[in-house]
Amino acid sequence: MLVSVERDGPEAARSALERCVGGGGVAVFPADGLYGLACDPLDAAAIERINRLKGRDEGKPSAVMYLSPPAMRELVEGLGPRSREAVAALLPGPVTLIVANPERRYPLACREDPERLGVRLIGGPLAGAMCPLFQTSANRSGEPPPARFDDVPAEVREGADLAIDGGALTGQPSTIVDITRIDATGEWTVLREGALLAGDLAARLAKALDSN
Repeated sequence: MLVSVERDGPEAARSALERCVGGGGVAVFPADGLYGLACDPLDAAAIERINRLKGRDEGKPSAVMYLSPPAMRELVEGLGPRSREAVAALLPGPVTLIVANPERRYPLACREDPERLGVRLIGGPLAGAMCPLFQTSANRSGEPPPARFDDVPAEVREGADLAIDGGALTGQPSTIVDITRIDATGEWTVLREGALLAGDLAARLAKALDSN
């Protein structure tokens, strides 16, 4: 099934995404900077399909993405106070936060380290969808992640149950930040620089933590 945000509208795209993921399907979707593959983060069969489409190592961890703040409320409430301040300062936005996960939520996304979980919260045309997403870039393993719908490999689009055309995106990956030690020591580490520059990230975190 193909849905175009421009032609069909964001509400139709959100509804299609929720139906697909809720029904155990796999979707190609526009994130904030790049196109991604998504499914229910608790559905092992759907995650296996994504790994086959990408030709990637099944042991590689993935982030869980949210498109609505209320959808991630329960997870955030389980974090320490500094972690919650960091989430509030940086999300929604082009950031992946690696958070402490003592309750071992979403083990299929965590893989070999179940007490660390990557989380994202983004806006855009799909904002408001309530389903959490196991998400990874919509490319074959080792190839560049696509910023345009037409650049998503045909075998990936055709292997998904839903493909959402959201037009051209920024092409910038998220900045990955490890905040697993922020409550214990105040420390955080940038694991990958991306769309949010390190200086801006540091300023936001400093302001949030100083006010706590």
